[in-house]
Amino acid sequence: MVKVSRRQALLGTVAIGAAGCANEYRHESYTSPSTKADGLFRHGVASGDPASTSIVLWTRITITEGTEIPVAPVTLELSTDSNFSTDRKVFDLSTTAAKDWTVKHNATGLEPGRNYYYRFTSNGTTSPLGSTRTLPSASIEKVRFAVVSCSNWQHGFFNAYDHIARDETFDAVIHLGDYFYEYGTDGYGSETGREIGRLHEPDHEVLTLDDYRQRHAQYKTDAALQAMHAAHPTIHIWDDHEVANNSWEGGAENHQLDEGDWAARRRAAMQAYYEWMPLRDPEPGRSREALYKSYSWGDLLTLVSIETRLTARAEQIDIDAYSPDFSSQQDVDDFMENVVGTDDRYLLGDAQLDFVIDALKASKTQGQPWRFVANQILMADVRSPDLTPYASEEMMQTIEPAWAGIRDFVRNSAFGLPLYIDTWGGYPFARERFYDRLAQNGINDLVVLTGDAHEFWVNDLYTDGKQKMGVELGTTSITSETVEAFLGEGTKDFALLITKDNDCVRYYDPQHHGYIDLTVTKERVHADLIGLDTVTAREYTAFVTASFDIKKKRNTVEFKSPKGLGVTERFLY
Repeated sequence: MVKVSRRQALLGTVAIGAAGCANEYRHESYTSPSTKADGLFRHGVASGDPASTSIVLWTRITITEGTEIPVAPVTLELSTDSNFSTDRKVFDLSTTAAKDWTVKHNATGLEPGRNYYYRFTSNGTTSPLGSTRTLPSASIEKVRFAVVSCSNWQHGFFNAYDHIARDETFDAVIHLGDYFYEYGTDGYGSETGREIGRLHEPDHEVLTLDDYRQRHAQYKTDAALQAMHAAHPTIHIWDDHEVANNSWEGGAENHQLDEGDWAARRRAAMQAYYEWMPLRDPEPGRSREALYKSYSWGDLLTLVSIETRLTARAEQIDIDAYSPDFSSQQDVDDFMENVVGTDDRYLLGDAQLDFVIDALKASKTQGQPWRFVANQILMADVRSPDLTPYASEEMMQTIEPAWAGIRDFVRNSAFGLPLYIDTWGGYPFARERFYDRLAQNGINDLVVLTGDAHEFWVNDLYTDGKQKMGVELGTTSITSETVEAFLGEGTKDFALLITKDNDCVRYYDPQHHGYIDLTVTKERVHADLIGLDTVTAREYTAFVTASFDIKKKRNTVEFKSPKGLGVTERFLY
C-alpha cells in the first residue's frame, strides 16, 4: 500500500468558505483514441532533444516471443514532405536485444527551423508517420510550447496528450518529468486504475532493468501518448518517479533496504530511460544522471533544462521527525536555519550550476529577450497557510489513522513552514546560491517552468532579500491526482487561502488536470492554462482555466493581463 503523504493529508483539513473562483472559457469537446497500435511498431515513433541541424528519432521493434534473431535491421527515412519526395534521407540502422530492440538515431545535417517527416521500416513493415522540427538559428517572431508533467497510467487516460496532438502548431512539447510512475497495482493510483481498467504492468513496483523496460513499454502503447510523440518533438527532464518517489543522490523515500542496492536500481532506471526516450546519450565524460541541457530558438529565447534529483540533491528532510518538538516560532526558526537551511544541502552541483549560468549569460549577451528554465519542483518561496482556524476535530480524526502527525502539523502551520519540504523551499541555501550566481551575471528575468505538484501555479520569484529574479509557471498533471481528490468542495477555498497568505503566489489552481499552452514573442509571453473536465473517461472537454501575459519591466519580468479569474482571485492577484 502507498502511505498517505503529508502533502495529501494536510489538504484534507481545509474548508474555509466562499470562493468566487474561475471563469473558464473556450470549451471544446473531444474523444481520446482507444485503439492501441499493434504489429512490429506497436510502441509508435517519437522525436526529441532538438538542435538546429539535428534531432533524435526513436522507435521500437516488437520481436515475436520465441523468435531468435541476433540483429534486427531497420531503415529510417526522413524528408521535408510527408510523401518523402523532397530532400529524402535514408539511414540504415539496426537494433538488438541488448537495447531492448529500441532504435534511436541522431539525424544530423538538417536545416535549421525546418519541419521534417520520418518513418521506419523493418521486415517489410512501415511504422506510423512522425513529424518533427529542428530549432531555428535565424531571427524568428514566435515559438509555441506545450508544457506538461506527471502522467500516472493508473490515475486516468492521457487526454491532455490527445489535445496537444491535435494541434500541429506547437513547436515542441516540454515534459517536466514523472513521465511514468514506478508503483505496482497496489500502489498510488491503483484504486482509480481498477475502476477504469487501467492498471500498471508489471503488477509490482519496478526495481530491475526488465521491470523498468516493461513499464516504459506499457506507457508507450497508449494511443494518445503515441499521437503526441508522433506530432511533436519533445524535450525531456525526469523528476523522481522515473526511478523512485522522492529520489536524491544517495537513495529515495520509495526505496527500502529489502529492495536491493540503490545504485543498481538507479542504473537500471537510467539504462531503460535512455533506451526508451527520444534523447541523446550523454556526452563523453558526463554521467547518465547529469541530464541538464540548453536549447536556443534563434534570437528569441534560450531554454535551460536542469536536473535536481540524482546528481547533487541532499536527502529530503523528514519534517515529521522534528515537528513534535516545535512549541514556538523560535523553534521553527532554529529548525529552518540549522536543519533545513544548512550550506551542505544542494540541489545543483557545481558543474551543473556553472553550465546553467553560462548558458543564460550567453543568451543575455546575444540579446535574446527571454530566458527559460525547465525545472522539476516548485521554486517560489511558498509557505503553509495557518490552518488552525479551519481544521475541525472531525477532520483530524479522519486523517489521523493515515498520518499520526496531523495534529502537530496543524499546530505548526501557524509558524509559516515551507508548504512542500521536498521542493526548493526545503533547500533554501541552494536556491539563494542559484539566485546569487544569476544576480552576479545580471540575470533577473527568468521564466521558470515547473512540474511535480499536480497544480497550476503563477508565482513571482524573489531572493530572501526581496530582489525580483523572475516568475514561475507551474503546470498541473496529465492524470496524477490533484488535491481536489482530498479536499473535495474545500479545494477552491484552500487555493484562495494559499494565495492570500503568500505574496509571491499570484494565482493557484489545484483543481484541474491539463497543461500549459505557452506562446513566446519578442514583446511578451502568453500562457493559457488548459484544463480538462475529466481523465477517468476518454470523452472530455478542454478549456482555458486562466491566462496570463509576462512582459519585461526594467531588468526583470512581471505578470500582466490576467483573464479567467473570479472576483476573489482577481483581488488576490
